[in-house]
Amino acid sequence: QVQLVESGGGLVQPGGSLRLSCAASGMIFSIYHMGWYRQAPGKQRELVALITSAGSTMYGDSVKGRCTISRDNAKSTAYLQMNSLKPEDTAVYYCNAVRPPQNHWGQGTQVTVSS
Repeated sequence: QVQLVESGGGLVQPGGSLRLSCAASGMIFSIYHMGWYRQAPGKQRELVALITSAGSTMYGDSVKGRCTISRDNAKSTAYLQMNSLKPEDTAVYYCNAVRPPQNHWGQGTQVTVSS
């Protein structure tokens, strides 16, 4: 079955950087659109970034200019590079793989931005 395993989260100071990884298995990775979403306590899950199977990208307004999404089809892995992190970036970050009608989620990785 499809598995998405996120890694790379943790505690970082404001202004710092993190690189999240999403390792996929049980699927033909290259044909899926891959996304990163986040959910902070008491808030709805929101889009952080998306990369299509063709490599086109889009970003949520709150992270534009600070995040870069990428993918390595040979490694079946998607990445999210986050820079200039702010306390409001604190959330659980989820990896998502979509190829309609299929839609898969990872378990999430906690990112905490605090001094």
